[in-house]
Amino acid sequence: MSLSIRNGEAGCMTTTTIDNHPASATLENMKGNLYLRLWRGVPRELGFLLLSLPIAVAGFSVSVSLLSAGAGTIITFILGVFFLAALLYVGRGFGTLELVRLGWAGRPRIDRPEWPREPGFWGWARTLFGSGHYWLYALHTTVINFAISLITWTITITWIAVGLGGATYWFWDRFTPDGTNSWFLSRWLYQVFGDRSVDWAASGIDWSALDNVAQLVLGIVFLATLPFVTRGLVLLHHSIASGVLGPFHSDALRREVSNLSASRGAAISAEGHSLRRLERDIHDGPQQRLVRLQMDLAAAERQLDTDPDAARALIEEATLRSHEALEELRALSRGFAPPILLDRGLIAALESLAARSSVTVTVTNALDADLTLPQEIERNAYFVASELVANATKHSGATEIRVAVAMRRIPEQDSWWLDVVVTDDGHGGAAATEGHGLAGLDERLRGLGGTLELDSPVGGPTTATGHLPVTY
Repeated sequence: MSLSIRNGEAGCMTTTTIDNHPASATLENMKGNLYLRLWRGVPRELGFLLLSLPIAVAGFSVSVSLLSAGAGTIITFILGVFFLAALLYVGRGFGTLELVRLGWAGRPRIDRPEWPREPGFWGWARTLFGSGHYWLYALHTTVINFAISLITWTITITWIAVGLGGATYWFWDRFTPDGTNSWFLSRWLYQVFGDRSVDWAASGIDWSALDNVAQLVLGIVFLATLPFVTRGLVLLHHSIASGVLGPFHSDALRREVSNLSASRGAAISAEGHSLRRLERDIHDGPQQRLVRLQMDLAAAERQLDTDPDAARALIEEATLRSHEALEELRALSRGFAPPILLDRGLIAALESLAARSSVTVTVTNALDADLTLPQEIERNAYFVASELVANATKHSGATEIRVAVAMRRIPEQDSWWLDVVVTDDGHGGAAATEGHGLAGLDERLRGLGGTLELDSPVGGPTTATGHLPVTY
């Protein structure tokens, strides 16, 4: 039963059909689609499972040999350490191969642990033998994967053999000799589930024909359930690999602490670089003009009574210099937080920056109209854009610069990033050289938890992208 609602006006008609069993129909479609998706993964999963035991046997053989050799020669130290180190590296190799194979089988990617290495022999030995990941990988190769692969490989081979053998039993049974075999699957099932008091020998039943039917049904059942079996066995491998071969929770915490330390160092360095640059700009610009202004006013004061015309000229020159000093101070303040940025937002400030540039600058806004960014994010985004535009104007020989601003979400991290992309048609070859503007900008971004991405082949064009994390 269905209900149709029609709504027509001005020559147009919209028809909406409401089914009284939408949930059941959707559920049936989902079941059908799920079964088909399972079958599509069977070839890859079978390839994974059938290769598991040969690979596991190879890893087991090599690992046990190295473990025995290392334990037997540990008294000599050098040979023992060599064999144990080889065991750990072999375990790492076979463990990594297992992770790659799981990816080929269609399973979600398992993050790899970090493999740090310190310089020198003792640093190498400390990071190798002191790493829990190396020992877990060796344990996985030597014991765990061999045992699990033996079980899953046996189940896979049995399931395929029963399924294919039962489904084709009716065909190849006629080519096998009868012999003296008196056991039939159908008769055994009849004795187990049927009436045991009946004399099957005198019943006159053709057990061979019934066996063809029973084997066919059994084969169809095993083949129909093959996708569930292969998926379950691969998931077993994946679950074990996630627990044994994946990174520790402490690894992420350690990496976060390291990143925070690096960001703090970069922020301190960037702040020092900015202060030194501000000090240099003030010293070379407004400070020199103000010193000259003071000297002119002092000279005008001395000549005010004796030579009023010369004093008036000095005062006019001093007025001009005060105006120039004020403009330089305003220009310096724009590099940090121009008033228009606080009043009208990031895009208006970038458009103002484009209007003041001596090179044609085009601003592209890909932000939502109702998006409100934190003032600190806008200020840093403006600083990144202004620095990149200034660098392109001074050094690239560009005739056109494009600035684009967009938001980007990373679902895996549940985080938002603001991307500031500056592209110019200059001669290229830009690099973040230590002590120069791009290196300082890179330090500033790393201090904020962001990154600077630079693509500048010789001959151009140059694309510089500042990625800033957005937190509210």
